[in-house]
Amino acid sequence: MLIAFNKPYGVLCQFTDRGTPPRRTLAGFIDLPGVYPAGRLDHDSEGLLLLTDDGGLAHRITDPRHKLAKTYLVQVEGDPDTTALDRLRRGVVLKDGPTRPAEVHRIDAPGWLWPRDPPVRFRKTVPDGWLELTIGEGRNRQVRRMTAAVGLPTLRLIRVRVGGVELAGLAPGSWRPVAEADVLNRPADRRR
Repeated sequence: MLIAFNKPYGVLCQFTDRGTPPRRTLAGFIDLPGVYPAGRLDHDSEGLLLLTDDGGLAHRITDPRHKLAKTYLVQVEGDPDTTALDRLRRGVVLKDGPTRPAEVHRIDAPGWLWPRDPPVRFRKTVPDGWLELTIGEGRNRQVRRMTAAVGLPTLRLIRVRVGGVELAGLAPGSWRPVAEADVLNRPADRRR
């Protein structure tokens, strides 16, 4: 079994939480026995999370050796210029070593995107911009660290594609079944 879930902001990528006070978890949204996340999204990130009951499939989805592409929409603080985008395209050096080159494009703010709760802080004197960024690895908080490394701190991060599975049409907190073949086949690049 493989499902696509649109993880809301502020939800942990696990089914239990021992924290005090307890935080929201996947258990509040998914009541399917035996499925577990194939990868992670940070508590403060949103969007597409795949869950499966197949350990081998989870490994193929998450292992960087398989280079499964993951695409994010990233709202950044600052004005993404050509220099910053070129650095991301070449790969940047993080504390845990250099990243692989990213596919990155500046985009307009997505008109279809749901409002975040709580909203991203708006500052009149500081511009922001949006990027569509695709990577083939998945280090801890990698996209946030990459944008920060080029002087563009991340304000909002939404994963919209893993392999060939897209978030399209899936409301926050909702899930749908997907085919294994869909996730392992990345469609041709389609800009929004």
